[in-house]
Amino acid sequence: QVQLVESGGGLVQPGGSLRLSCLATGGRFAINTMGWYRQTPGKERELVAVVTSGGNSNEADSAKGRFAISRDNDKNMVYLQMNSLKPEDTAVYYCNADEAYNLYSPGPYWGQGTQVTVSS
Repeated sequence: QVQLVESGGGLVQPGGSLRLSCLATGGRFAINTMGWYRQTPGKERELVAVVTSGGNSNEADSAKGRFAISRDNDKNMVYLQMNSLKPEDTAVYYCNADEAYNLYSPGPYWGQGTQVTVSS
């Protein structure tokens, strides 16, 4: 059973930065794809950025130029550095993982989520 634990969320002013972390534990097979989705009340969960073990990635247009995803395969961790945060970035951010190569749809494993609030 794969378990994902996120950390790093919080309250930040517009223009500020946050760094999210996700640790993957358990499971019998290696995780290929890891990344981040986010969701606000009344909206569907949307992809933010994902990356494979080989370094291929996909990110939302809204994240380009502001967010950077990185991964430490040896530590089974994935990070999301978020800069120039905007109020519309406010959401619960969920870590996601897949044992398959998948850059466009979420895998079966989810973290509990961490709240990111961007407000002055």
